[in-house]
Amino acid sequence: MPVLLCQDIPQQRLTTLFTPYGLQIEQVADHADIPGSFWQAPEAGLIKNTLYIRRDTPVHSALHEGCHYICMNQQRRARLHTDAGGKTAIEEDSTCYLQILLADFIPEMKRERMFRDMDEWGYSFRLGSAQRWFEQDAEDARDWLLQHGLINDKEAPSWKLRL
Repeated sequence: MPVLLCQDIPQQRLTTLFTPYGLQIEQVADHADIPGSFWQAPEAGLIKNTLYIRRDTPVHSALHEGCHYICMNQQRRARLHTDAGGKTAIEEDSTCYLQILLADFIPEMKRERMFRDMDEWGYSFRLGSAQRWFEQDAEDARDWLLQHGLINDKEAPSWKLRL
């Protein structure tokens, strides 16, 4: 099964999900370049507080880039253009962990679909799959998100940005 694309969900789902974080969603025209896309189209792009997507952007990409925005500090958000700049493995892992948690707020995606789409797209995890990593080897990512106040001890999002 192909990965879930932004055209497969109402755009309002992403808007509703990211509005509490001050992240705006802008959909660009089909076949147009995606501003701020580090990996190039159809991958999502980030510039300042805007997440750029196309209809063929994978939902996991939109969530991943949105979670980079949430997980970066204020100084990086202020100059954000294309490269999220997360230079540590723990921040990247925490971004992946948070995107899995936020997937549950998109009815068409949910956690199980996110695991499958991440594996299909080629995310690389120590235990060979996103689900095994999340369930058995991601305590450090969870702890990082807790430490920065991005989730609570029940793994619910705080709807706040990292300071």
